[in-house]
Amino acid sequence: MKISLENLGVLKRAEFELGDLTIVCGKNNTGKTYATYALFGFLFDWRENLDIKIPGRQIATLMKDGVARIDVASFIEKANDILVRGCQSYSQQLSRIFASKSVQFKNSKFRVDVDPGKIPIAASRAFDRKIRSNKGEVFLLTKAEGEKVLVASLLANTENIELPGSMISEVVASAISEIIFGPFFPRPFIVSAERTGAVIFRKELNFARNRLLEEMSRTDKDIDPMKLLFKTYQDYPLPVKINVDFTRQLGSVAKEDSFLAGEHPQVLEDFADIIGGQYVVGSNDTLYFKPTGARRRLAMDESSSAVRSLLDVGFYLRHVAKRGDLLMVDEPELNLHPENQRRIARLFARLINLGVRVFVTTHSDYMIKELNTLIMLSSDLPGVRRIAEREGYKEEERITADRVRVYVAGKAPVKLRHRAKEIDCQTLIQAYIDPKRGIDAPSFDETINRMNEIQESIVWGGDD
Repeated sequence: MKISLENLGVLKRAEFELGDLTIVCGKNNTGKTYATYALFGFLFDWRENLDIKIPGRQIATLMKDGVARIDVASFIEKANDILVRGCQSYSQQLSRIFASKSVQFKNSKFRVDVDPGKIPIAASRAFDRKIRSNKGEVFLLTKAEGEKVLVASLLANTENIELPGSMISEVVASAISEIIFGPFFPRPFIVSAERTGAVIFRKELNFARNRLLEEMSRTDKDIDPMKLLFKTYQDYPLPVKINVDFTRQLGSVAKEDSFLAGEHPQVLEDFADIIGGQYVVGSNDTLYFKPTGARRRLAMDESSSAVRSLLDVGFYLRHVAKRGDLLMVDEPELNLHPENQRRIARLFARLINLGVRVFVTTHSDYMIKELNTLIMLSSDLPGVRRIAEREGYKEEERITADRVRVYVAGKAPVKLRHRAKEIDCQTLIQAYIDPKRGIDAPSFDETINRMNEIQESIVWGGDD
């Protein structure tokens, strides 16, 4: 899947491809967050942007006969046009994603191109979904594996339930979107850079909303308190809002188990070793951290910044993760010692090998170099296995270069629309990844080399 951006913040034009591991690095204020938030916003709500219209006669047939057969193949033929229009629709909503003025995004464009060579748009997989109301099951949508016909069936217990045709049409359209495009677009989970503050004030955020509702409901003014509440809440970019909502709902989140908890508990044990303990949700939705070997539980404001910084990742791993997800982490190195930055990089590699894709922005040379090591350990260089055993690397932490995409946010010659020649502007530059030597990330190397040169000059007393 390739993502194209135009006139998005400081990024004049940029393209990047989503790999099993995607890394965006670079200096501050170079467009990393713009690319991250735009991708998350699209993946979070892509079904709403794809305009699939179900012929009215088919809905009428369903309402009259209780069953209708919808030819998915006819929509597959239009898949590219549907996706283009969906991206155009999403581009017009970027100001909402970033909670900013629409004028700042009036020329912005976002586009996704899928690669049918990797995942054919053939809708061959089976599909089965039951639609329920408060009175029970309403109708059923099924498609057999290998078939291109979706069967919509009203269920027997719907006689006393009013079913608006528009609602049924939307549900069927959503199902067809899922059948055709679902394999391309992973379910995103984002961990934003604002996560540490959200953890500390998670209870206050609950109380703030409750107080606002209470005060607004008592006023004599002719206003809608709910409207005011949500208007206030929309002052935050969508990824931050989703991150805050997740943090506020940890009590409910903790009631479920991820596939990692059931099938790969060692991953959770390794994560607990990184943070030095376990997260615990107590009574009244109170959140604690229990250090390994300690009796006392610590409140979040008593815990280390590293514990707070990794809380969302920890709850995702234990309670939310599904195969096929895209875990997006903005600066995973926040508040982490260099050794733990290396260990988080190794944790991400294990997730990739278990079927969870990872997208990170980072300033951490430690993470990049550790990922270099994991790539190099997958090569056929002599002595690789001996070195891996000596240094404690596991087989499931190795990743091959072809699964990784690295981009550096910076200036480079780019061909813009309506210009005959390339000009230097802000973009994303793909870094070369050598299967035997790893990632070439000059934004880090230049800084480190310059620091080494300065220190050598000091030691040797030279003027050069």
